[in-house]
Amino acid sequence: MARAGLTAERVTIAGAELADEVGFDKVTMSQLARRLGVKDASLYTHVRSLEDLRGRVALLAADEKTIRIAQATSGRAGKDALVAFANAWREYAHGHPGRYTATQTPMQIDPELAATAPGPRRAVELTYGVLRGYGLAEPDLTDAVRLLRSTFHGFVALEAAGGFAHQRSPQQSWVRALDALHTLLEHWPPSREGDSS
Repeated sequence: MARAGLTAERVTIAGAELADEVGFDKVTMSQLARRLGVKDASLYTHVRSLEDLRGRVALLAADEKTIRIAQATSGRAGKDALVAFANAWREYAHGHPGRYTATQTPMQIDPELAATAPGPRRAVELTYGVLRGYGLAEPDLTDAVRLLRSTFHGFVALEAAGGFAHQRSPQQSWVRALDALHTLLEHWPPSREGDSS
């Protein structure tokens, strides 16, 4: 029997906390059951499977990360918005490494849960909002979104893996990378549609 008060939300939060401690890919239903003081079978009253749990953690993390970015960028534009957005992204990755990994891991998520989850949708809106401040329109917006995501995720992933062993601090490089992104976004090269090179 499930412990009194156990819900899908509490199981998801516990799963997210465990992911931050041991790594998203290392979370198991048995570990989670022990953490919650229940039998493994009790968890399946609230989540269907490990895959379902992973999807729920990913949606929770996407919502948390988006809320932080929205708060950081509120009332800002241009470089101020870009820097606030980037810093909120990186701080979330540092503070919640397992949850952050969940937001970057392709997986099948229950369509009903995904349809009601505001995080992923709001993340797209916020990113496009920052970039519209630079006067970008499609298809440049999509290209710029991919550039930002690649830069931010690449940096924090390398940082987390200890990939910056140079004596210059990662923080100094991060600041310069954001300066460079701002300059690029202000001087975005014209689109060459039809050129596949």
